[in-house]
Amino acid sequence: MERKPPWWRGSRGEWYVVIQGVLFVLVAIGPRTAPGIPLWTAPFAQFAMVLGYSLLLAGGALSVSGLIGLGSNNLTALPYPRPESTLVVRGPYAIVRNPIYSGLIFGAFGWGFWMHSWLTLAYALLLFAFFDIKSRREERWLCEKFPEYDAYQRRVKKLIPWVY
Repeated sequence: MERKPPWWRGSRGEWYVVIQGVLFVLVAIGPRTAPGIPLWTAPFAQFAMVLGYSLLLAGGALSVSGLIGLGSNNLTALPYPRPESTLVVRGPYAIVRNPIYSGLIFGAFGWGFWMHSWLTLAYALLLFAFFDIKSRREERWLCEKFPEYDAYQRRVKKLIPWVY
């Protein structure tokens, strides 16, 4: 019987999930300000509230639609695709290859604007960079599993619909 390596060896991308969790906590409850960081003033603060709320709503909708579109056979926090997974290119996956990541990024930026926090916006930027790195690894595995993934990559943007 073949022995499965321990989770911490990271053969399916387990460390990505650990780092992702740390970044989620940082965005949600990390320090909001520090000495020397300017406060947000009117009218920018009011605009940031509206922008933040809009990004939170859009991010939530995109993430939830990505979860639903992916289906339970494909859903995993790990970047390594499940053996029974199928390639999904419809619904939100027709406008962005990683709608769950995209929605979480939009939500993180929305939270930063809503909280009027330059530090939270910096954490959101770290989350964006992290999801870019994680999705690169994930997409290499998807290209190995699905030969048609390469054409899909050329057709659909990775993290920001129609942009990037």
